[in-house]
Amino acid sequence: MADIMETILGRRSVRRYQEKDIPDELLNKILEAARWAPSWANTQAWEFVVVKDRSIKEKIQATVNNRNPSYLALVNAPVLLVVCGQLKKSGYYNDQYPTKFGSEWFMYDLGLATQNLCLAAHDSGLGSVIVGLFDHDRVGEVIKLPANHEVLVLIPLGYPDQKPKPPKRRERDEFVHYDTF
Repeated sequence: MADIMETILGRRSVRRYQEKDIPDELLNKILEAARWAPSWANTQAWEFVVVKDRSIKEKIQATVNNRNPSYLALVNAPVLLVVCGQLKKSGYYNDQYPTKFGSEWFMYDLGLATQNLCLAAHDSGLGSVIVGLFDHDRVGEVIKLPANHEVLVLIPLGYPDQKPKPPKRRERDEFVHYDTF
């Protein structure tokens, strides 16, 4: 296993994949990383739909504008993960949202699980990209999403067929503040 900082610094958004299946034991290991993400009161509101069927991937791809840089990856990756979550679970207590950010805890918790998954994928030699611009309701219809759930993001997953360059990052002193803003 690589050093955690090496994994964090090396992960990239990968949009081109080799035509090579992901072994089930490796996919399960990556999903296990998502399972262990922290969540509000350990509610674990996430759900992952693993899509390998090309016709289903094509239906999901139809919900994305073909100018989206990840458009082809949705079908060409051997696995497409649909990250979903159960509503009124994360951030919800005694039939209400008790904090300022209320239902937004759902987004935070699913983001943590998604990050765990993407880092574990990279650490295991796989590439991924987080896709958020698509018709969420239509994807929900394609995957037969139950009521009281929402689709959050799509994650194509596979062996990279490219090595993207690192993006420019802000310097630490541009965003770190001490004692006051």
